[in-house]
Amino acid sequence: MDKPEVAEARPAVLDLEAGTYWWCACGKSQSQPWCDGSHKGSGFTPVKVEIEAAKRVALCQCKQSAASPFCDGTHNKL
Repeated sequence: MDKPEVAEARPAVLDLEAGTYWWCACGKSQSQPWCDGSHKGSGFTPVKVEIEAAKRVALCQCKQSAASPFCDGTHNKL
């Protein structure tokens, strides 16, 4: 697998509490946008997301963003 799968062509807009999260980079997770281990054997690894204070974020689900794990609007070009 050299390109990640597009999980969805829109971001996941979430209100997150402070903490550490693991964003799915392969697109195969059934728990999008979070990693569930589906990447095993694919060459992809999850991306650590550290949130210092509660805030709203837009996380990429098309897996093509240059600002991964955050959405940069790339899904609009797919």
